[in-house]
Amino acid sequence: MIMKYINKVKANVLIYTKKKTSNILEGAYSSIYKGKSMNFEDLREYVVGDNVKDIDWKASSRSNKILIKQYIAEKKHNVLFILDSGKKMLADTKALDSKKEVALMTMGTISYLVDKHGDSISAIYKGKKNINLFPFRTGLYNVEKILNSYEKEIVTENNLEDLIKYVLKFIKRKMIVFVITDIEGMSNISEATLKKLSLLHDVMFVNISDALMAGNNTFDVDQDTYLPDYILEDEKLKKLELEIKSKMYESTEKKFKKYKIITETINSQKDIANDVLKLLERRKNANIY
Repeated sequence: MIMKYINKVKANVLIYTKKKTSNILEGAYSSIYKGKSMNFEDLREYVVGDNVKDIDWKASSRSNKILIKQYIAEKKHNVLFILDSGKKMLADTKALDSKKEVALMTMGTISYLVDKHGDSISAIYKGKKNINLFPFRTGLYNVEKILNSYEKEIVTENNLEDLIKYVLKFIKRKMIVFVITDIEGMSNISEATLKKLSLLHDVMFVNISDALMAGNNTFDVDQDTYLPDYILEDEKLKKLELEIKSKMYESTEKKFKKYKIITETINSQKDIANDVLKLLERRKNANIY
């Protein structure tokens, strides 16, 4: 299999980590989901990023150094991607990148980090004929297979809530869940479904942004054509659109905060690595505090 998407992800992550001088993306993922067995192994000196809950205060006071408890094993995780495959994913982002391409590269980037940690990856999305659910497997060939399959599947209607309910009903294992959608998909999920998902799993949402209708060379996926200039240049329409978007963002953010679900918005392909890092850093801070 030609690793089209994985090679693009690797190149993008390499550029990012060189810019930052260290592989902080991998470190961010490992620091959040580093599990441990109950078997204590040794002590080591504290370094920035360690969980303060693992500090051995008695041993630290005796040695005049801050010492961290180390454990024998790291727990492996099951990571599920819930992917929005609705027709709206054929539209553009705020930066005028393809929403579907940004979604593909976002899943690929997170999966690259997951694979480094040795975790198992699965994905689910609505296909043209039925729901496509991939088994949990390790390895980047598994990820490439999922990405290539998702690339070909865009449906007219995609009810993300029904997809989440399917996950809640049929997948019983504990999981880390990444939902990749847009603000419309996020806003249409009921509080009851969000509550159930957040109680059972560790959940994060990625919002792939939408291009503003006014002021851009905007493509209407429903009409399969570009919007005419008289609409794009209408100042009243632009103001109304911004007001509607603002209210949608506010109500959605309030709903997600209620259930302590971390979200991050991605506008362009060039920002994916940085925005994924922001998502993981916010999740790490939620773990600590």
